[in-house]
Order: sequence, then structure tokens, then C-alpha cells
Amino acid sequence: MGEVFAGRYELADPIGRGGVGAVWRAWDHRRRRYVAAKVLQQSDAHTLLRFVREQALRIDHPHVLAPASWAADDDQVLFTMDLVGGGSLAHLIGDYGALPSHFVALLLDQLLAGLAAVHAEGVIHRDIKPANILLEATGSGRPHLRLSDFGISMRQGEPRLTETNYVVGTPGYFAPEQLLGAEPDFTADLFAVGLVALYLLQGRKPDSQALVEHFAAHGTPSAPEGIPEPLWQVVATLLQPDPQARFRTATGARKALASASELLPGPGAEEEPVEVFDQIGPLPPGFGPDGPEAKASEAADQAQAQTQTPGATNPAAAPERPSTDGFPLAPPAPPAQDPTFVPAQAPTASVHQPAPTAPPAAPAPVYADTRPYTAPGQPHPGQQPPFPAQPGYGYPQAPPQGYGYPPPGSPAPYPQAPAATPTRPGPSPKIAVPVLLVALVCLAVGFWALTQT
Repeated sequence: MGEVFAGRYELADPIGRGGVGAVWRAWDHRRRRYVAAKVLQQSDAHTLLRFVREQALRIDHPHVLAPASWAADDDQVLFTMDLVGGGSLAHLIGDYGALPSHFVALLLDQLLAGLAAVHAEGVIHRDIKPANILLEATGSGRPHLRLSDFGISMRQGEPRLTETNYVVGTPGYFAPEQLLGAEPDFTADLFAVGLVALYLLQGRKPDSQALVEHFAAHGTPSAPEGIPEPLWQVVATLLQPDPQARFRTATGARKALASASELLPGPGAEEEPVEVFDQIGPLPPGFGPDGPEAKASEAADQAQAQTQTPGATNPAAAPERPSTDGFPLAPPAPPAQDPTFVPAQAPTASVHQPAPTAPPAAPAPVYADTRPYTAPGQPHPGQQPPFPAQPGYGYPQAPPQGYGYPPPGSPAPYPQAPAATPTRPGPSPKIAVPVLLVALVCLAVGFWALTQT
């Protein structure tokens, strides 16, 4: 199993590497799906600040792959995105070379649509290149493009994290004004889109410096071989060295592209269809479509254990029998040969009452008044009284009506207390009369003394 990051993301296998971190396929235990996790490899203040900027970007657009969540674990941080399996435009060119013009126009339209959403949030991408433009694995169906990697992006007007004369980006995809130290702007992203379009149409990386020099010296050149003129006019406008001569917005470039696409030829009869294959590959050992296999099996076992009845694992135990009023009845008696079973006593008044507590192992027998009378102190035939007879004490009373005594030899309930406490006999008359006379004399003397005062 892979490393579990922040108790939520389990790293499966690396699928890419960037300038400041590695991209992993990871299983999200909370959302129960695979995601792409970008793990930051460096921890210096400058890199952390860029990471904070990138993970804070939230753009919900079908052609933008922005961070979805982030997590920190000790000295490591990561953020996650949707897992896109079709590889990048660089993979597609590696498989097919130069692409048909109508296919390029479709990809270019999706790229401009995503870039328009990014610019609408005030964000400048600053690193548009084929490796940062990903594709869903759609096979021979309609392609689906996603603009990704906002590691060096910034909002317009934000302070720069580099010196003024330091250029950030990928060599070969810089706008000419960037090389001169100009402030980042949306038109610089549009120049990079023009270079990506030329890359797709020719199947090789263009020489941006030679293009800029040719445009500056001779103006807009004619369409290269194999590129239709309407599509070239759109691409050439994106590649203008002067930012003022380019399209001002991605939406404006997209409108011009829509008009040019109507004049492009459709796919030929002998044209090879372009398919976008899954570039990530199979899951590593220990992982399945539903997540880590060990964790999935443990979860299945727990779910199965919760659905089992309490007596299912013990053959001697019997399941509860539901009653009509919602309360469980006492379980049925097991076979007589089971020596460990203790039979439960059925409730006497209602099933809502708990079963009575079992009596002691050897209680003393109690006699009822319904048996033949014998004199106090004499046992009944074949039995012994619970205690010796005392003067003034009798045998306990019979229990309330409805309760009988078990037959001889079976356990009996606890003995009850005597019906009434006996009274002690008073003093004899020989003692009581003189004491009473002395008391009366004392009382008379007391009254006489009170009258003399």
C-alpha cells in the first residue's frame, strides 16, 4: 500500500514531474475516487508562496484543470486536481505528428475558451505550452482539452515574486515583451497560444525568435505549407510581435477562429482518425478500481459483519424472535443435551417486564398454611422448618393469591417475614402496683410544694 497523506490521500504511483513537485495518482478516501496529487518537493519560503497562490486558484470550467483541495502533513504539502488520463498535447504530437487543420481548430477553440475563463478571473497563466495542456482519454471521440499547471500564474496587479529583469516561464514560449522585462499581461498568454497552434499544425516546436525577427523585418509571412489560409490568419494575428497588433482578448480570438473554421475543409476519406489514448497506464499492485484492495476488503468485511445477526457466529445461540409489539421475545429453549445452557424464565405479567432473577442454589423451604397443621416447633412430615419455633412466632404467611408453592424437592422462593412483630409481656402486678403508688405520691408532693410558694 502507498503512503497515506494527511490521513486522506493514499499515494499510488507517480504520473508526472514538474519544476517544484511530483504529480501522483492518489486515492481520496473521503470522496472515494482517484485524483491527481501534486506533492511539493521543496519547502523554502519562495516555493511555499507560489504553492499558496496556485492552490488558492479556484476556476470551475470544463477546459480548465485548477486545484480542487489541498492538505499539509508535517513538512509536506500537496494539492489535488481531477485525474486526466489522456496525456498532454506533447504526447499527442509524439503519436501522430502534425494534426489535421480541423482537429487543430477544435483544440484551439477549447484552449481559448479555458483561457478566457482564466483571464476573466484576472489571472495570467504565464506558462502556456503543450506539456501543460492535457487531454481526457476520449479515444476516437470528440477531444476534450484541459489547461493546467498554474504554478507561476499571477493575478494582474499582484506583486511579482521575481526581480524585474528575471523572466519566468518556459524558453521558446516567451512573448517578445517578456524578454524585454515588461509587466505580465493577458496578451503574452495569447502569443503562447499562437506558438502552440503552430506546433500542432507542423508537428514540431517552432522557433519563436526566428518568427519574431521575420515578422519585424518582413511583416506577416504567407501561410506555411499545409496550413489553410483562414486558419493561418488567426494564428498569425496571435503571433504578432507587437502586443497592440494581437488579439486583445481570448474571446476575440475565439470569435475570429469560429469564422475561419467555417472555411476549413472537413476530414478526408483517407485521413487517419486521431485517437486520444490513456497515457497513465494500469494501477500498481495493491490498488483496484475501487481503491486500495486491502482497504476495500476490510471495508467489505466490516459491512458484512454489521449485517450478520448476533447469534449467526455461534451455533448454540438462537436468533431473537420478533414480537408483534416490537419487543423481542425470549429465545427458544436449546436442545436438552447442551449442559451450558441456562433457561430463561418467561415473564409473568408482560413481555415488557425483565425476567426475574434466579433464586439461590439451595434456599430454605417454606411451608404454607394450607398444609395440615402441626404444633409450633414440630416439623411437617418429611420436611424441616426454616428455623426453630420461638414463643410468639409462627410460620410465615402464605404468598399472595395466584402464586403457589413448587412441589417438594424443587427450588422455592425466598421466605417472607412474619406477618406481625410479637409484643413483649409487661411487668407483673406485684411490681407494677407499688411503682404506680410511688409515682402518685411524688406527684402529690410536687403539687403541694407549688402551692407553698
